[in-house]
Amino acid sequence: MMPSDSGLRALLGEARTIAVVGLSPNPMRPSNSVARHMQRSGYTIVPVNPGHTEILGEKSYPTLSDAAREHTIDIVDVFRRSEHVAAIVDEAIAVHPKLIWLQLGIVDNAAAQRAAAAGIAFVQDHCLAIEHSRLEV
Repeated sequence: MMPSDSGLRALLGEARTIAVVGLSPNPMRPSNSVARHMQRSGYTIVPVNPGHTEILGEKSYPTLSDAAREHTIDIVDVFRRSEHVAAIVDEAIAVHPKLIWLQLGIVDNAAAQRAAAAGIAFVQDHCLAIEHSRLEV
């Protein structure tokens, strides 16, 4: 279940580092524009994309676990198709961020239940940049 607006505002206000799984270096891709918005808003972006060594001026990591060895991850923002989400969420649960976020069109209710059982807030089928702007964090 998605946190309330006040809960989301608090989570986004406390967070400093966002791992973006599936971040594309292509500025025309939604992952890139969302990450740039969050970067301009003061968050540290940690790209997770095994095909690139750097995206948006930040070191890119092949896996979320690799990224977590060098960064404290507050939010995991996922830009991968729904069929890939289960494994990503399981990896995210091991990293234990404050929030796991699945972008627009990405849904995995079983993963949401596992995250909730681990005490991690979970959002699916919403855009992080849109919600960040709407909540005026």
